[in-house]
Amino acid sequence: MTMDLVLTTHFGNDRYRHAETYERLGGYAAMRKALSMPKEEIVAEVRKANLRGRGGAGFPAGVKWGFLPKDLSRPRILVINADEGEPGTFKDRLIMTKGPHLLIEGIVITGYALSIHNAYVYIRGEFVRETDIVQEAIDEAYAKGYLGKNILGSGFDLEATVHRGAGAYICGEETSLINSLEGKRGWPRVKPPFPASVGAFGLPTIVNNVETIADVPWIITHGGEKFASLGVEKDGGTRLVCVSGPVKKPGVYELPVGISLRSIIFEHAGGMQDGKTLKAVIPGGSSTPVLRADQIDVGYDIESMQKIGTMAGSGGVIVIPEGTCMVRALSVLMNFYAHESCGQCTPCREGCGWLAKIMRRIENGEGSEGDVELILDLCDNMMGRTICPLADAAVMPAQSFIWKFRDEFDRHIRDKKCPYGNRF
Repeated sequence: MTMDLVLTTHFGNDRYRHAETYERLGGYAAMRKALSMPKEEIVAEVRKANLRGRGGAGFPAGVKWGFLPKDLSRPRILVINADEGEPGTFKDRLIMTKGPHLLIEGIVITGYALSIHNAYVYIRGEFVRETDIVQEAIDEAYAKGYLGKNILGSGFDLEATVHRGAGAYICGEETSLINSLEGKRGWPRVKPPFPASVGAFGLPTIVNNVETIADVPWIITHGGEKFASLGVEKDGGTRLVCVSGPVKKPGVYELPVGISLRSIIFEHAGGMQDGKTLKAVIPGGSSTPVLRADQIDVGYDIESMQKIGTMAGSGGVIVIPEGTCMVRALSVLMNFYAHESCGQCTPCREGCGWLAKIMRRIENGEGSEGDVELILDLCDNMMGRTICPLADAAVMPAQSFIWKFRDEFDRHIRDKKCPYGNRF
């Protein structure tokens, strides 16, 4: 089956990350077109595209843009979230290394449409290579007059700056990212006010994910309706899906929104390795509720996943085979969230720590009757009770692992050992 590709058509070309090759293959034509369009028409096309944010929350990009105040007397800021710290997700770094000019072209179009003259690309600290490549591409764009003053004689100015984070998971949350960008501790802010009103440096700010902004040039070239038609109702286009775990072909796949999760695993990723049997899937990055193997006949779009109690999240499909200890797997996740909690909110700081401790003792055969109920009670007292969603990100896997694989937790406690030999 032939599929329209929005982002990855030329990713096999090693020179595509350079401006000259990008231009030769049609790059920056959308920017030239956009600079001659009324700004409100660009925003309207993105709304028609049903482009949902690809960073995890899935909020419609065009609607988010509409939250900026009409008053143009104050400067506005565009921030690109390139932190990508969600375990199981590794697609934004693919765009940054294979097609950084897609991102830059999207930044220019978005900046022009929203009357923004300063853009920041906030890149995770560990992404040294990605930072170097994006910076090189920005330098090329300045040299060609695609960034800076009076872009292509349009009268539009845009400055773009790369900012490296220090590698904190919490800085993937937009207000933590803004604090970090300002040189402050990367703690989430209480909302409201939302960043569209009071964001970076106290100015109206739009924070969008790398993949979201990289989709914008294609939308301007082909139209919002065409992009919408690639996906499903209320969730248009394609998305980059990262498949990890024991499949024959792990990697990043660009696929139409709404394709079934079964097709992603068993057709595109080649199915299970070495005759293994599928046991479970974490569908959208480590914070999303786990699915049993019999739940994968579902469309990979935001609303279909919500209907079965999980999320497409940031597009990170983690495949778990039979023989894996789900207690061990959850214990690893809880250790991660306990380590990454910023400590600002008591339910998250204390709750994540206690979840990790209880999981460790169950895993090590030291669990007691009532420990599972204690975990669920802790979850009830964490969910929705903190400034940012990090506590929720720990709670959702904890609850779903117990609800769907309760017998494994009970066996650990009853038998005082791991029935799988602590295999993960």
